[in-house]
Amino acid sequence: MSKVCQLSGKRPITGNNVSHSNRKTKRRFEPNLHSKRYYIPEMDKWVTLKVSAHAMRSINKLGVLEYLKKLEMKGVDTGVRLDKL
Repeated sequence: MSKVCQLSGKRPITGNNVSHSNRKTKRRFEPNLHSKRYYIPEMDKWVTLKVSAHAMRSINKLGVLEYLKKLEMKGVDTGVRLDKL
């Protein structure tokens, strides 16, 4: 299962663990992802999405369809199509 947010596109990034002696070893910073079910009243459907905490807060503020429309206006390819929901 990939660690990529279906809506915002957040994905793991790389960095370093830095010890007290200043040695550096590679590590990954994982996004804060959760599987969440959303009800879309306009379509009378439940949708399960794997979203980041950042996307969850935006959806709580705007709603699922408004958030997807906003991303579409920005030109962000989320891979989620409004007509398929």
